[in-house]
Amino acid sequence: MSDATAKLYEGMFLINQQNAAGDLSAAMEHVTEILNRAKAEVLVLHKWDERRLAYPIKGQKRGLYIYALFNVEGVQLANIERDCNLSELVMRVMLLRADHMGETEIALAKDNAVTSHAEAALRRSDDADDAAGDDDSE
Repeated sequence: MSDATAKLYEGMFLINQQNAAGDLSAAMEHVTEILNRAKAEVLVLHKWDERRLAYPIKGQKRGLYIYALFNVEGVQLANIERDCNLSELVMRVMLLRADHMGETEIALAKDNAVTSHAEAALRRSDDADDAAGDDDSE
């Protein structure tokens, strides 16, 4: 990827919670794979929120939002959107140029990403503890 043509973009990915089955790290890895296929340089990727949807999308009433901040060539946006449309996990995606973001906003987004990754790790350890507890009770 040449730095001269790469631009900063924000992406909001709406993830199907039922298919993600509560595995936040798997959902984040899926979004990362989509961005990597487009040769994007991911600066920030974190869980934004889990909430009830205003209207059902693909039969789902709730969704998980994942926020991404990345550098990519503009011609690759169509590939990202295509991969999202083909994905069973991604219900919707919105991609915007992020020219309005300065260093302060990018640093704040990175801080939020650290918190999100800590939450994903905590969930993984809680799930592992629950599974170990289930094995002990047999």
